[in-house]
Amino acid sequence: MKYPVLGALSLILTCYIVAPAQTTTTSKSATNKTAVRKKVPAPVEAASIAAPAQLPVPNWLPPTNPVQPAATIVHDLLDTKLDVRFDWAKQWLLGTATLTVRPHFYPQNQLVLDAKGFDVKNVELVTSAEKGKDLKFAYDKKKLTVFLDRSYTRTEPCQVRIQYVAKPNEILSTGGSEAITDDKGLYFINPLGTDKTKPRQIWTQGESESSSCWFPTIDKPNQRMTQEISITVESELKTLSNGLLTSSQRNPDGTRTDVWKQSLPAAPYLTMLAVGDFAVVSDLWRGKTVAYYVDPAYQHTAKRVFGNTPEMMEFYSKKLGVDFPWEKYSQVAVHDFVSGAMENTSATTIQQQLVQFTNRELPDVSYDTESVITHEVFHQWFGDYVTTESWANLPLNESFADYSEYLWAEHKYGEDAAGLVLQTKLNNYLQEAQTKREPLIRYRYANREDMFDRHSYDKGGRVLHMLRNYVGDEAFFTALNHYLSQNKFSASEIAKLRIAFEDVTGEDLMWFFDQWFMQRGHPELRITHSYDNGQVALRVRQVQDTLFQPVYRLPVTVTTWNNNQPTDHHIVITKADQTFRLPVSQKPSLVKFDNEGVLLAQLDEERTQDELIYQYNHARSYLQKFEALDGLRNKTADLNVSAIFRNALNDNFWAIRQKSLEGLRRYKGAEGIAIRKELQRLALNEKKGVVRAAAITTLASFPNEDFSELYSAALRDSSYLVVGAAVDALAKSPTVATREPINALQDTKNPGLITALSNYYALNGTADHYQWFLARTKDAPSEVLYTLLENFGTLMQRMPPIEREKGIQRLEVLARTHPMYYVRLGAYKGLNELIASMPVLKPTLQDIRAKEKDERLKSIYSLIP
Repeated sequence: MKYPVLGALSLILTCYIVAPAQTTTTSKSATNKTAVRKKVPAPVEAASIAAPAQLPVPNWLPPTNPVQPAATIVHDLLDTKLDVRFDWAKQWLLGTATLTVRPHFYPQNQLVLDAKGFDVKNVELVTSAEKGKDLKFAYDKKKLTVFLDRSYTRTEPCQVRIQYVAKPNEILSTGGSEAITDDKGLYFINPLGTDKTKPRQIWTQGESESSSCWFPTIDKPNQRMTQEISITVESELKTLSNGLLTSSQRNPDGTRTDVWKQSLPAAPYLTMLAVGDFAVVSDLWRGKTVAYYVDPAYQHTAKRVFGNTPEMMEFYSKKLGVDFPWEKYSQVAVHDFVSGAMENTSATTIQQQLVQFTNRELPDVSYDTESVITHEVFHQWFGDYVTTESWANLPLNESFADYSEYLWAEHKYGEDAAGLVLQTKLNNYLQEAQTKREPLIRYRYANREDMFDRHSYDKGGRVLHMLRNYVGDEAFFTALNHYLSQNKFSASEIAKLRIAFEDVTGEDLMWFFDQWFMQRGHPELRITHSYDNGQVALRVRQVQDTLFQPVYRLPVTVTTWNNNQPTDHHIVITKADQTFRLPVSQKPSLVKFDNEGVLLAQLDEERTQDELIYQYNHARSYLQKFEALDGLRNKTADLNVSAIFRNALNDNFWAIRQKSLEGLRRYKGAEGIAIRKELQRLALNEKKGVVRAAAITTLASFPNEDFSELYSAALRDSSYLVVGAAVDALAKSPTVATREPINALQDTKNPGLITALSNYYALNGTADHYQWFLARTKDAPSEVLYTLLENFGTLMQRMPPIEREKGIQRLEVLARTHPMYYVRLGAYKGLNELIASMPVLKPTLQDIRAKEKDERLKSIYSLIP
């Protein structure tokens, strides 16, 4: 993916902190996921972290950005051989690259390569295995132009050998994107071993065009090459790269050289390497090696996290009719990864926070973690086997990987779990659409990194779901097989996908692909209905701004319920205002538009309280139940409605139980005593930790009511989610008896619990907790620091100014230098908490703002008073 790194941030907070319910609310708060693409765009929680509530006014004017066509292919890059070793102290890669190229069509007497931030030592034409002929070259730190010894035709491949030093820290980074937060390509983690909180590692991140930061190449997605990489490292370290490990040889100097070879061609941005002290946990799929590379401390839980990988490979191989194509499949967890995860061919790299858990943490791990894994597995077909020809066509990679999260949930966990995925994806896109509406396929953009957003991921996945629903399962997967088979090991564009579906179905689908892939926006529908004389008059109005968005053609199912029996009516909306007359035997108990929740749309559907109650009682899916509960959430004082919510507390699907708990917050109806007893029962005995935690949060919503005994018991719960919820509840109403049990949690390494403790101490801490904050600013993970740093500022408000010096210095350093922009924001907000009592800090904050280079932060700072 490039599972968005902020998607990853949200995922982690969802796993560990108590707010899981948000992933199911229509008010949009689900994110994923991370990242975390993958390169995943910022999810909702992440969005709330990264930006204040005041958002710019949307602007739907036609784009003024330049057209961004696919790169012109001058040379075909056929093969790359690399021989690399590392200078850890200088953070350099010392490399020799041998490239085999051939003119694409026209004769060429020079070769232009992408090569960022190198020292180029020598360039030669390879004349034999041992010999070469020096070539002249020109280099401007971005492009390496090699002057060949003569003109070569398209039937004449040639080999060029380049000796170079890659210096990634000397590259002027453009800052990456929401999904991929940095673009220097090659990263040394804790290179001198001075940080005891993390291991020494080296890893790469090639997407979008950063492979050329560590080896010379033609760094475009429409190139394909085979490859061989020789990696020389200290003998105690392990390596990973694409393809198979063909040899491993110990050297006289105590190092070891591993040779990794991939014999099938892939795009250069999918090339990777990783070096570190990994534990390698082995698995198998149809005789092919499957492996999980993790920190040694997590080797015993790796199979529980990654163990469904072979089943995913089997499921997708059968579903697509194309077997997993690569020589092996490995997944490596690395520290400080700049994305959530990345689908390098046969060797996915994943942010370690997403997949490394202790035995105690594992029960709380949500489907979000598995969705990252399955997302990257599916990329091995969509993105790697067939690759977008240009970043304008990125949804051909990302939409499919995004939709795989639904496919796997549907297959493995059933329709309710799949429905939750659908809902989350829609909400993620709609959140972004408040301020941004672009076509999925964008030939105009300012920066290719702009493509890694909720449109390319979440909207694209929902569009594929509509396409599947329209053509039917057999045609959908037959067309995908046709598309993959026709375009394997090559670059593709949206027209090829459309043609594959048209070849299979026999239908001209230009209308579907034009309105959903090539046009911006989405339908905004107002639906009303009335009954008269054996007919339901269903009125559908498209109220989106149609000046820059289309009037949509929408095939949809409407279900009417009579005598507890549903009847489906299939209609096609083609106008901005349209009324349909549906035959019924009597006035229906319920008229449900888009009964299965297929449409990517904002719906304003008129239903009475009785209709919503009926909908819940006769719901055939999670989405229908959730929608009914959401529509009734402000009416729980009514006994009929509160009965629905009490019933939902025992639903088979955890997300409905959680939604019901949200609806009962601050309940003031007649069943108050009974409902509180139910909530306490769930808080203590519910099998799923996320629901126990939600029950505690609901109990904490009742003002002036004492549940401290229950909260105290929850501090000993096996689930970190529950413990964190109890700490948050006690933060609002602390007790003397729970003070010491909470302090006893201070050494936890669990990110969510650290966050909960920082919330507690922000409100109730004393000078005794100052040192705890100082220590945690050094060892807390980045996804925790945003909240912790602001809370540190809140705590310091209660301390004498003379005692704040170390804390202020720490916040200032982090606000200026931390590599993650949301951590810099948290540190800035922590300092800003002190302005009222220390106006002397104003010049410091002004200077931080003035020197900040990240455009996202500059925009946010402008909105902070």
